Amino acid sequence: MIRIPRPSVLVPRVHALNSSASSSSSILKKGYAYSSSSSSSATTHTFSPTSVVTTLPNKIRVATEPLPGHFHAVGVYVDAGSRFESSRTSGISHLLDRLAFKSTEKHSDAEMTTLIDSLGSQVTCSSSRETIMYQSTVFPQSLPLALELISSTIKHPLLLNEEIESQKEAAAYEIREIWSKPELILPEIFHTIAFRNNTLGMPLLCPENQLPYLGVNEVKSFMKDWYKPERMVIAGIGMPHNELVELSQRFFGDIPPTINPSISTSASTTTSTSTSTSLHTSSTTSQNQAQSGRSFATVSNISGPSDFEDLVNAKATYTGGEHYIEKPDDELVHLHIGFEGLGIHDPDIYALATLQTLLGGGGSFSAGGPGKGMYTRLYTKVLNQHYSVDYCAGFHHCYADSGLFGIATSVYPQFAPRVVDVIAGQLHSLTGQMFGGIEEKEFRRAKNMLKSTLVMALESRLTAVEDLGRQVQIHGHKVPVEEMCAKIDQLTLQDLWRTANRVLRPTSSTGRLNYGLGSGKATIVAQGPNLNALGDVKRTLKERWGLGL
Repeated sequence: MIRIPRPSVLVPRVHALNSSASSSSSILKKGYAYSSSSSSSATTHTFSPTSVVTTLPNKIRVATEPLPGHFHAVGVYVDAGSRFESSRTSGISHLLDRLAFKSTEKHSDAEMTTLIDSLGSQVTCSSSRETIMYQSTVFPQSLPLALELISSTIKHPLLLNEEIESQKEAAAYEIREIWSKPELILPEIFHTIAFRNNTLGMPLLCPENQLPYLGVNEVKSFMKDWYKPERMVIAGIGMPHNELVELSQRFFGDIPPTINPSISTSASTTTSTSTSTSLHTSSTTSQNQAQSGRSFATVSNISGPSDFEDLVNAKATYTGGEHYIEKPDDELVHLHIGFEGLGIHDPDIYALATLQTLLGGGGSFSAGGPGKGMYTRLYTKVLNQHYSVDYCAGFHHCYADSGLFGIATSVYPQFAPRVVDVIAGQLHSLTGQMFGGIEEKEFRRAKNMLKSTLVMALESRLTAVEDLGRQVQIHGHKVPVEEMCAKIDQLTLQDLWRTANRVLRPTSSTGRLNYGLGSGKATIVAQGPNLNALGDVKRTLKERWGLGL
């Protein structure tokens, strides 16, 4: 299952927040009661209040949180994903998640299916820009079997040709379906334009013209490069810590340690030089192949040296840019406007998450009421006042070393000439004290909404285990939700105004936005009929509203 990016809060997805080692600038290092013990076999760290992390001899980290309940959740999180692909390997992460839990050296495909069914729960694999993760929720007695199946599909996949070709055909159908849905594909295109030809701009969806060139050798080579023990975290919710450590040692302890392991993404500083396979060729290619009935059998295995050394330390480089897709038959004009956001380690990440919550928004029709976001700015200031707006919502994608922040909207064509000013006005209103700006009561409401989102999301055990695994990947430990809520409570309106200006406006000293890593330009993606009616979007943002460079 491929993870289409969605707005995130505080943990990069794979999360939310779309993905990783700790950094000296981490905002989440304070507030821990820390103790450690070590032996020749493993090193264990206990973080207050309940999470425990043990590092196995081969450097795999095992983390648990003993939340009470009738069943356990367990996951294996690999520091891999589309940001670690190049033009040669683009699409492998997408294909890998489809190949999970097929034939292995120990089990046939049919046996694997039977064993998964016997768990009486779910076992899944999903890929994102910064993580490939294997997860399961199981009854306590089935925990060893669940880990054994995950171990088998990670360590000993057979990668049979017939299975690969079958999954290519399924992936081609999936790609066509996603390309037909603007709400799914436009965030993807937005990433590709925002980080053109590097890291976070590499397509999460496999470009369909790349499918014939991906085979057994490419998949095995990618797994050899990125499925290394120091890049893996095993996380569990509900079980005793020692039990998961013992099972992890049994099923993953034989993976040989890496000599001189490379630095992980969140601590990296090198600029990527990889070249992106264009995501925008996928739609046309899909149609052509569907019409011709073209087979997806591998026509050649692309040879070449490993991309690992070039990509392992590659820093996300924000470029910004514009992309317009004219579709005369579309009923609506879809427009995404955004800027480079903040990485997960940035001290202002809580302020930016609060800004996105404050913007809120959604569809023009909602069965919700108080507490469902109906009092957010984009509902009250846009959807309730402009009846030609079908959808309008703020988005916030947060990653290890960068992010995206902005507003997405869908409007009827007659409103297209006005929509850019409406959206720009809402972004401008976040940057300081002004008429129509942020009011104290909506600021307090946004903070409460963000805290409730964080707390209630963790009621799901799958969400809780993903949160634990991803935080250990990113920070090296679990950040208690109480600490996150305390940092949100400490925010002031001045914090929000300062953060909004960092993201949306140039600084007087450097002429760059944010913290100077990117171009400072807006990213603009639009699809629909008669896009000329939008006017010069970039010029409107910059000259009329002072947004972007």
